[in-house]
Amino acid sequence: MEFTREERLFRVVRFDPSHRQLLLRSEAVAVDSTTTVVEVHIGHVELMLLKPIYRDGLHIRRTSPAEFAELRERHGLKADAARWTWMIERHGGSFVVGSKPAWRETEYPPADREWLFDFTKPWPPDYPAEWGIVE
Repeated sequence: MEFTREERLFRVVRFDPSHRQLLLRSEAVAVDSTTTVVEVHIGHVELMLLKPIYRDGLHIRRTSPAEFAELRERHGLKADAARWTWMIERHGGSFVVGSKPAWRETEYPPADREWLFDFTKPWPPDYPAEWGIVE
């Protein structure tokens, strides 16, 4: 399964180097006519090449064999890293080597601004939400 949310703005909002966790987020904004908040979490990050902002959205998927071969040569990746290497955008060079990306999406008032990936709170929440894992 791939994760696609195109035509909306995503930002890198957190990276915790001690826990090696990355969080990307897209807020609900009138500019792109979105009404949901979307977050993508990737843990156990070993290596990443990211932009701070993705104006055209995200398309997260495993690397193809050709893409991985190029990344392996360029960055000295081990062969078994192919199972954990994820492309972040459809036609770009952004990638992350880490655990399976997880995503959460919900529609709620922007004033609530809580993190969907707040591991101190139970999931699923008491409000309507969707979630999944990129395989």
